[in-house]
Amino acid sequence: MLFDYDMIIDISNLDNHNLVDNKLGLQRGNMFENEYKTYKNYTPKALNINNELLLKLYETNFAIIDLNLYLDLHPNDNKLYDIYKNYVETFEKYKNLYEQNYGPLEITCINSNTYNWIDNPWPWDGGNNNV
Repeated sequence: MLFDYDMIIDISNLDNHNLVDNKLGLQRGNMFENEYKTYKNYTPKALNINNELLLKLYETNFAIIDLNLYLDLHPNDNKLYDIYKNYVETFEKYKNLYEQNYGPLEITCINSNTYNWIDNPWPWDGGNNNV
């Protein structure tokens, strides 16, 4: 199934923050280039997830969490807050797209007239959802 993944977060105007993109941020466990410290000879590896949309959700969710931690300490950083809001908006779009195609991600998802949280297959069951 093809999806439109043109929801790109622009971090180019945040040179003083040294942000990396959310894909690399998830691999490293840190969105800030100047805060990342290597551990011995460890090389971060990409997640191996067969569903590209689910991977985008993980990457975007990680960026939201990491930027939220930064904003807890720097609540007046409006530039970074704008980027944070873009990630939240993008996450919601990815989440809605995922749920339309594969079903609910959370028990709080109510997008149908029936309760379908218990419907199989779940993503980890390896059913026809290509996850």
